[in-house]
Amino acid sequence: MRMNRVALAGLILAAPLFASLAVAQPAPGLSYVQPLGPAALMQVQERLRQAGAYPGRPDGVWGPDSQSALERFQQRNGLQVTGQLNQATAATLGLNAGDLLTAAPGPASVPAADPAPGPLSRSAVRNVQSRLRALGFYRGGVDGAWGAGTQAAIERFQQGRGLQPTGQLNPATVQAMGLDPNNLEVPVR
Repeated sequence: MRMNRVALAGLILAAPLFASLAVAQPAPGLSYVQPLGPAALMQVQERLRQAGAYPGRPDGVWGPDSQSALERFQQRNGLQVTGQLNQATAATLGLNAGDLLTAAPGPASVPAADPAPGPLSRSAVRNVQSRLRALGFYRGGVDGAWGAGTQAAIERFQQGRGLQPTGQLNPATVQAMGLDPNNLEVPVR
């Protein structure tokens, strides 16, 4: 009986320590990801190319090839495969994350999204649906009709790529899908 009381007293005394450890852990959930400009993306692509993970030409456009290269690089280097350019990945690539965030945007910069760009054509919606289907995020018909299924697929895609999951198209989402943000009717590059 004495041993149980001592153990219980020890647990009671240690409880504040465990509680403070639990509070100190960052809560998962809402986060902000700073987008990189084309100049910084070219630096990342070049380092991935030098590491043998990126077969393309550094162009400052983050598409499916760049995304796959980043994931391959993380896997090959024993990093957590997040598909995100985090501190550990940047350091392993020999890049300074702070320098990437301050890199000049350059002429290939993606313009800010117009809050009211107007309705998409049926062929643009078909192109988006087709791309989402090819990437495994959409199972509906490629009919060119914007609906809840297309919007939910975009949200799942955004979540899967670490983008803000709005369910709406924006230049970052369109680029991550491998489509031309200036013309959604152009097929995948």
